[in-house]
Amino acid sequence: MTNPPVVLVTGAARRVGAEIVRALHAAGACVAIHYRASAADAAALAAELNAARDESAAVFGADLLEMAALSQLVESVVARFGRLDALVNNASSFYATRVGAVDTAAWDDLVGSNFKAPLFLAQAAVPHLEASGGCIVNITDIHAERPLKGYPLYCAAKAGLLGLTRALALELGPRVRVNAVAPGPIEWPQGTSDFPPAERTAIIEHTLLKRVGSPADIARTVKFLVFDAPYVTGQVINVDGGRTAHL
Repeated sequence: MTNPPVVLVTGAARRVGAEIVRALHAAGACVAIHYRASAADAAALAAELNAARDESAAVFGADLLEMAALSQLVESVVARFGRLDALVNNASSFYATRVGAVDTAAWDDLVGSNFKAPLFLAQAAVPHLEASGGCIVNITDIHAERPLKGYPLYCAAKAGLLGLTRALALELGPRVRVNAVAPGPIEWPQGTSDFPPAERTAIIEHTLLKRVGSPADIARTVKFLVFDAPYVTGQVINVDGGRTAHL
């Protein structure tokens, strides 16, 4: 019996990240659930998955803004499972940074989580992914290409991640595939009033499908890129209900 593939998902304890983990686990993967602050949620998710398939999930705490933590995270996953077949860079900070009020703390957080950490995690993972013929999936944003007013730093960081996706596909082929999923309106950010009801309605009406997407829509696309897309690399799939078709 061959060993199941091992996938590391960052920011995986809750919301979209947790749904990605569940989808990959259901497809047969062992999952490394990264968290920063949501230890209890991560542990509950791992318990749920291990109840379904013993020793198939483990949790790994790390602050991705700490450079030393990035390579340590990858090595801890490999030490636990013996291999690494895919890296899903999902962890992300998101908030408004209006021009004139941008500071270095926001720079370090938004660029660090959305661009710097994925780059250095990928670099640490490459030897293991080359050994397994694996892949990287980055979670970008439709606003990486079509910026959202009021969020210039976030959009620029995601644009960097989009460019990194294509650059790494060039650098790491043919052994390692690198792709991205760009969500549109999937889940509204928690703890923010930046998207009042009228604005949310307008965004939904601007999609061609006239509805909000679900975390499962993102998870299914990630699963496709990890398991069912051996001839796809350097690509970005917009999962946005058609919103970018006419922005």
